Amino acid sequence: MKKDQIVSPVYSQIALDIALRIVRGELKENTKVYGRSVMSSEYGVSPETIRRAMKLLEDMKIVATKQNSGTIILSADKAREYVERFSSQNNIRTIQKKLKELIEQQENLNRQIVEVAGAIVRINERFSQSQPFINQEVIIPLNSSLVGRTLGEVKFWQQTGATVIAIRRDDKIILSPGPYAVLQGEDTLIFVGDVSSAEAVNAFINR
Repeated sequence: MKKDQIVSPVYSQIALDIALRIVRGELKENTKVYGRSVMSSEYGVSPETIRRAMKLLEDMKIVATKQNSGTIILSADKAREYVERFSSQNNIRTIQKKLKELIEQQENLNRQIVEVAGAIVRINERFSQSQPFINQEVIIPLNSSLVGRTLGEVKFWQQTGATVIAIRRDDKIILSPGPYAVLQGEDTLIFVGDVSSAEAVNAFINR
């Protein structure tokens, strides 16, 4: 679908074209403009449309219409001013239309952002309900009181509510370490638990 175009009334377009012809010198000052019937045939419009175009030029003091004398061109300078003013007004209308389009695009984008944010929230809610426990990791400091002791000895699960499912040590992974696994400094404990158990684990290994 094509975007709407800003189109001036036909009589205004004809007035602009006549003003341009005066500026270019095709129509001279103090000369008579063709009659309405001739110009209506030239532009393919009704005599009434030509009358409205001439009235617009007359209001701008570019031409003057006298009874029984026809329409006389008064000023090429006024015609130039009219052309410049028309161009400026058209530019303003174009900018205003562009601003309106941008506002509409922004409103549409805001609606999409709200929809996507709502979808994320719903997905997170479903995920948290279906998987209340998530995998987390923590590194045992070298000066931790847990170093050199087993998971069972320190009562890791009882103290934290978290279950250690693996230990990463250097380039090795120890799966399901069990209660007799001896903890070492800089071991990475991989455990499952909720938010509160994660906080308990961090406090436990750093005490």
